Amino acid sequence: MQSNGAGQDSELSCLNSAQNGESSSAGGTHFNGLLVSTNNGNGVASGSEVGSMKKKKRLSQSEEDVIRLIGQHLHGLGLNQTVDLLMQESGCRLEHTSATKFRNNVMEGEWEKAENDLNELRALMHSPNAIVRMKFLLLQQKYLEYLEDGKVLEALQVLRGELTPLKYNTDRIHVLSGYLMCSHAEDLRAKAEWDGKGANSRCRLLDKLQTYLPPSVMLPPRRLQTLLRQAVELQRDRCLYHNTKLDSSLDSVSLLLDHVCSRKQFPCYTQQILTEHCNEVWFCKFSNNGTKLATGSKDTTVIIWQVDPESHQLKLLRTLEGHAYGVSYLAWSPDDAYLIACGPDDCSELWLWNVQTGELRTKMSQSHEDSLTSVAWNPDGKRFVTGGQRGQFYQCDLDGNLLDSWEGVRVQCLWCVGDGRTVLASDTHQRIRGYNFEDLTDRNIVQEDHPIMSFTVSKNGRLALLNVATQGVHLWDLQDRVLVRKYQGVTQGFYTIHSCFGGHNEDFIASGSEDHKVYIWHRRSELPIAELTGHTRTVNCVSWNPAIPGLMASASDDGTVRVWGPAPFLDTQVVDGLNGKYR
Repeated sequence: MQSNGAGQDSELSCLNSAQNGESSSAGGTHFNGLLVSTNNGNGVASGSEVGSMKKKKRLSQSEEDVIRLIGQHLHGLGLNQTVDLLMQESGCRLEHTSATKFRNNVMEGEWEKAENDLNELRALMHSPNAIVRMKFLLLQQKYLEYLEDGKVLEALQVLRGELTPLKYNTDRIHVLSGYLMCSHAEDLRAKAEWDGKGANSRCRLLDKLQTYLPPSVMLPPRRLQTLLRQAVELQRDRCLYHNTKLDSSLDSVSLLLDHVCSRKQFPCYTQQILTEHCNEVWFCKFSNNGTKLATGSKDTTVIIWQVDPESHQLKLLRTLEGHAYGVSYLAWSPDDAYLIACGPDDCSELWLWNVQTGELRTKMSQSHEDSLTSVAWNPDGKRFVTGGQRGQFYQCDLDGNLLDSWEGVRVQCLWCVGDGRTVLASDTHQRIRGYNFEDLTDRNIVQEDHPIMSFTVSKNGRLALLNVATQGVHLWDLQDRVLVRKYQGVTQGFYTIHSCFGGHNEDFIASGSEDHKVYIWHRRSELPIAELTGHTRTVNCVSWNPAIPGLMASASDDGTVRVWGPAPFLDTQVVDGLNGKYR
């Protein structure tokens, strides 16, 4: 086995991948591809040295892999002598000799030598097409560097005489030819989205080239960091209570302990009980920016609460009165400037309030026979749709003027899709259909076997969360039109209960229940991870703060709104009784 040629000086510290730096000498003997120094300098190893080499434990493949990973990482830290010793003592080789030579030539911009190295590497590759792709990447870098140096004729020769004859990726060649028109180096780097000649762009080039080489020849770049990051992400994914922003940096976690989040960090504890309503509270909804909470009650009022950004305590900001039938549904405008309030089934009116001033901008009623029980804002904030179970389905402007209508649709709940054209509506036929007000077409999207009492849609528009009569909470994929999951535990009869997505990345689902509890699930788990008690009657609605993932509110027929948050005076060293782990 050959020495890997590592004593050559190169710019490898920027790569986080490297050769092992083995040195060679006339007075040494090679064992397992490594040099063993001799006592007398005449190239003959002593018997004890040879015996000790033979007695060395034969490493398994996984052990060799780990040593190579460690060596690559140490080399990236500049600990080259340590790497040399590690490779010598273990009898491993960090990478193939030809790969080391190839890496050095790429980093030094020796393009002809690098192309010759490719021919040596050809026999080590699994894919016969890999050589062409790698050569294309090399020549592309060579071409761009010539252009940056102002060597237009040389660049043109590379384009016509070397890149084009490869007959590979002609679309890219056309793009590259356009760079000949760049007037200066900055223009070239901007249009090509390229770092320019030097170590950075050559490091990126090597990262791409390494993907075509087997790992036995050359390790993928930063392989140990990649594996550690994957392990951390997997632990986070499996953590039922992880509710903080994902940080891909390994510096943000300890690699010495498994990742675990305590239930005490989760919004499972009552922080506040709001008792200002004097009758059943039917709905609650945080504003899109998370700074306010709106609650609607049978007592004919809407209360706007201000969320303190530091303490997360809620304080009464404004009371909106005059909803004679009570308030069973609320919708914030996309910019949170307006709030629309709807009533129960026998209510034919809709109120559009200016949140800042507390003034009623519009009180809309098309007909006294209407039932306007649900509403949804168009993403442009200039229109909204409303409807009810008596067959009304309207699109209106902010002054309540009727823009469009759809006859005969008995609406239970509404949602405007992000395209600004399509409206999702659940109806009395146990389905959700998509209605396009521009071309007046409609199509079936979800079909259930029982009445859909309410639904909401995730921020990305992909998932819908349904509260289904006698069945509970169902998760649907709107794009594939399939039922993804049925969540267990909740008691759902024929009352209208509103559930929600919540937490960072909307990984969690929360719903009220007729058994007086709030249920929380991780989105991928059918069993609840928390059952919150405190309400004394049916919990009608749950809303998760979109800006503060540890804050949630629930509205109940007991006349209260409960605000939920992490455990007070959280001690991160306290044993969590639920999972028995310290945090």
